[in-house]
Amino acid sequence: MILDRRRLLAGISLAVAGLSVMAAADPDGATRGVDDEVPVRPGVVYALGDKRDGGFNEGALHALEFFRNETGEAYLEAELQSVDGFGGAVDGLVRQGANLIIAVGFYYADAVKMCAAAHQDVRFVLVDGVAEGPNIRSIVFREQEGAYLVGVLAALASKSGTIGFVGAADVPLMQKFAAGYAAGARATRPEVTTLVDYVGTDPAVAFRDRDRAAEVARGLIGRGADVVFAVAGEANLGVFQAAREAETLAIGVDSNQNGVVPGTILTSMLKRVDIAVLRSLDDMRAGVWSAGLVTLGVREHAVGWAIDDNNRPLVTPEMEEAVETARRAIADGSITVPDPTRP
Repeated sequence: MILDRRRLLAGISLAVAGLSVMAAADPDGATRGVDDEVPVRPGVVYALGDKRDGGFNEGALHALEFFRNETGEAYLEAELQSVDGFGGAVDGLVRQGANLIIAVGFYYADAVKMCAAAHQDVRFVLVDGVAEGPNIRSIVFREQEGAYLVGVLAALASKSGTIGFVGAADVPLMQKFAAGYAAGARATRPEVTTLVDYVGTDPAVAFRDRDRAAEVARGLIGRGADVVFAVAGEANLGVFQAAREAETLAIGVDSNQNGVVPGTILTSMLKRVDIAVLRSLDDMRAGVWSAGLVTLGVREHAVGWAIDDNNRPLVTPEMEEAVETARRAIADGSITVPDPTRP
């Protein structure tokens, strides 16, 4: 599915500070025209697994398809089953003419650093991780803010007073999700218990292990959790299956997964990889691309929650208002959601 132009531009307007694909603002406020644009030949290395994963990868894919349809700039792509294949994939993309490499996944950080040093005339974007280099842009999200919002909703939807979290692996990124989720629930219903468990220890495997994810979810449900937040990539499908079988609720992540199992998925925490990717594509084309760290959260409309026809029957107006009140408070700084990975 290709993103609708109006919906995408509405969603990214704040994140890209008014930049569009075909005309972008210079730092001094001048507008660059078509004659000033820099040709962009993007190459993407998707997170391990299927590029049409209904989540993280698909967000990047949607941005690239949108960019191609708007500009006529074709993109190159590589799907991997192992991090070890990253260097070879990048070499192949560069040989085909890629001048901007987009790496989707925190576990590519070391490989991005090495490849960027070997291809100093190519720019690299690492989504969801940090790597340092003069030709590397690292984009990370304040996931804890979006997780806080769905934690508010989970606490209000729970009948048992116990909610669950299934992450792919116990790594800092997952800890941000888990902490924000528990914080949002606790702020809403102090007596709520949040159970946390993980699919595995190796993220490269855990993000795709649907059977193990289903098993972990069943364990949390057996301990009383009636809303389970799934943050496990493709393995989310196992969590959704377990929730449907138990007639409990689940929460999706990254893209809007509400329609995967309507009536079971309470909401999805949105993590707008499309915004992150499109912002870098825009900047490159406008000639204003820069290396360094970019952080995106609620204020930039880059994390949030999803409500649509698939989950609206599960969300009362009072529940929706509670989440929106929290979202506005995070955006204006009234609520600060701590990052457990920072001192």
